[in-house]
Amino acid sequence: MGSSSSIRAFVATLRRFSHGFSSKCPYSFSLQISTYSPLCSYENNYSGHYLQARKIWAFHPVCMGRRSCKIAGRKGAQDAKKAKLYARIGKEVVSAVKKGSPNTISNTALAAVLEKAKELDVPKEILDRNIKKASEKGQEAYIEKIYEVYGYGGVSMVVEVSTDKINRSVAAVREVVKDYGGKMADPGSVMFKFRRVRVVNVKVTNVDKDHLLAIALDAGAEDVIEPPLYEDDTEEERSESYYKIVSASENYAEILSKLREDGMKFEPDNGSELLPMTTIEVDDEAMELNKELMSKLLELDDVDAVYTDQQ
Repeated sequence: MGSSSSIRAFVATLRRFSHGFSSKCPYSFSLQISTYSPLCSYENNYSGHYLQARKIWAFHPVCMGRRSCKIAGRKGAQDAKKAKLYARIGKEVVSAVKKGSPNTISNTALAAVLEKAKELDVPKEILDRNIKKASEKGQEAYIEKIYEVYGYGGVSMVVEVSTDKINRSVAAVREVVKDYGGKMADPGSVMFKFRRVRVVNVKVTNVDKDHLLAIALDAGAEDVIEPPLYEDDTEEERSESYYKIVSASENYAEILSKLREDGMKFEPDNGSELLPMTTIEVDDEAMELNKELMSKLLELDDVDAVYTDQQ
């Protein structure tokens, strides 16, 4: 990405620095600009007057290296994932109703979406609300789009979007990618690095690995991927890791059924998932920047999922 990449990295770093915590006034001084309170007051010991001093910080308060990145990313991640799942299924319900009717007998597309929603434990009130929304005046059907992105350290990303306004979604994605130092990729230049599968996530502390393998493979799973381990992992971090049961669509319901029969706790995917063919290991700085870029993309209402080949 050359010198332009370095410039984008510098800009993204400055932007990242603007979300930190304040240093104590008046004698602490480090390089960071606060967005919460740009000025702090302290009393001049000699004159008795209060002066205004700009608070400047030198590091990011949340994510300082690989371990704290994982800790920060874990907090609230499951709730955010569930919210994205509900939003995605809601959009599919709206689109199915717009193409047919609210009648599941005559509208087979809607029936299929509702069956998938049941499989993924989506609350009924969310489905009913979106069926009603589909009949509202001016509500358009949602269109699915994919945008491909280059991150830092040779990392690739795939951004899945469902939107009723294409111009709005592409402008929002481009703005975030530009502001946080990524680069939009040409269509097809990233997608070939991923494969689409169904995935069930099972926390490592909830199951014996051999028992999980036996159930998953017997139900038709293609693979069970173990979570990556790092030398600096704590026991708490390892306990928050997940096995990924990989499956083709036709075997997914059977796998969920077998896990339920066994009383095993699990987290389903959002209808499908992209897994990288191979993963790329990057340094801590690139990891932080890529994590922030993905986080900002996921904050967009039109974005349903972001996938990466970062390890």
